[in-house]
Amino acid sequence: MGLVRTIRNQLLTHPRRIAVVDDQREWRSFELLALSWHLAREIAAVTDRPRIGVMLPTSGLFPAAALATWTEGRTVVPINYLLSPDEIAYICADAELDAVVTVGPMVDLVGGLPAEIRQIRIDEMTDRLRRLPWPRRVKRLSPREPAVILYTSGTSGRPKGVMLSEANLAANVRQCRDWANFTRADVMLGVLPQFHSFGLTVLTLLPLSHGCKAVFTARFIPRRLIDLAVKHRPTAFVAIPSMFNALRLVKSAPADAFASLRYAVSGGEPLPRAVADGFAERFGVSIDEGYGLTETAPVTNWCRPQEHRPGTVGRALAGIEERIVAADGRECGIGEDGEVRIKGPNVMMGYFKRPEDTAAVFDEQGFFKTGDMGRLDAEGFLAITGRIKEMLIIGGENVFPREIEEVLDAHPSVKASAVIGMADESRGEVALAFVELVDGAEFDETALRSHCRGRLGQHKVPREIRRLEALPRNATGKIMRRHLTAETGRD
Repeated sequence: MGLVRTIRNQLLTHPRRIAVVDDQREWRSFELLALSWHLAREIAAVTDRPRIGVMLPTSGLFPAAALATWTEGRTVVPINYLLSPDEIAYICADAELDAVVTVGPMVDLVGGLPAEIRQIRIDEMTDRLRRLPWPRRVKRLSPREPAVILYTSGTSGRPKGVMLSEANLAANVRQCRDWANFTRADVMLGVLPQFHSFGLTVLTLLPLSHGCKAVFTARFIPRRLIDLAVKHRPTAFVAIPSMFNALRLVKSAPADAFASLRYAVSGGEPLPRAVADGFAERFGVSIDEGYGLTETAPVTNWCRPQEHRPGTVGRALAGIEERIVAADGRECGIGEDGEVRIKGPNVMMGYFKRPEDTAAVFDEQGFFKTGDMGRLDAEGFLAITGRIKEMLIIGGENVFPREIEEVLDAHPSVKASAVIGMADESRGEVALAFVELVDGAEFDETALRSHCRGRLGQHKVPREIRRLEALPRNATGKIMRRHLTAETGRD
């Protein structure tokens, strides 16, 4: 049975169960299904295009919109509402959209959609829940058509559309469920946007297909998230490091706010040791890291609490093969750094309308080339050490920015840091660091460099440390080093 039919059957089997709680209301299973049927009828009346845009806040509206689109046998194209109007227009054109499911406030937030886009206002349909819709038969998605196209921000140029099939999504949902032993008793707490692969698969599709309750909030407001945790007693919470850091700094938060968690998972970027230790000290909960990419639907590795191993992202989920490959193409040995490559049923179909880009990211054995540097230990635990393009070569030595950032983040004045390379005539490159300070802290470059000298080899100590009011971040809060390269002229 396909993922879409599994979700529909789960909603039909437990129609009065509260499936989703969001900022506006509670959604019973049948209400989500009924809204999807109303919306499916509207989609069929508005457009015959094979792809439908969805631009919605993190809420119960998103799964209803996705289910409606799939019911009509169409592809969902989630739109990042934090992008510029030009970027949104590009995605609409590249995906060949002529209709977007959205809500009025979201359209106002982005400054309007392109004139040729027809807006299907899902917020104007919720009053229809007072009357039963005619059930809609699920139309089978063509195996050649993706269930979802997720546009990645990329490191340069225009974003690429990652095509994920229904089978890709179903495989990753199943892998996560089995790895973590999720049951209907679990409660997922989510704030990650649903246009993001983690927010889509783990926080939305997994609970819907397996009967867990999902608690969503559209904006990351630390105090509100703590209140939701106290009220709903979630068993799983997935966030990025900066979110965990902000939560531990809420002075009024009760010490047992997250005591119900079976899983506190950090992803998106490496978890600083200072944040992990501080969160554990504040709430008595250990954070474990996970790893994945949009192209892998997304989860490939997950360090479970019973295997708690700081500094790693855990072992590969069932059905996923991983290898570490050196620059010369040979497979690396235990503990040796190389590119992480992945194969499994969750790996994408390819990039939309980009066959050459697709071919370039798969090797001869069919492994997806992640572009991430990592190493495996003897037990198969993966440590991510950086991005290939972000690796620095200082005096002939390979230096990974993350190693320097870990040291900077451990300084009490530093809230977050980012390290890139800066050209140097004698060494080729040297490290340039940017720091964001904690509230009330004073910037002292000399003290920070001294702090680094006591913990790093001399060649790794940043030549210069600059203060920024805020480090550049993407929609999910991940630090975007590529926006810092303009400071140095480095490509």
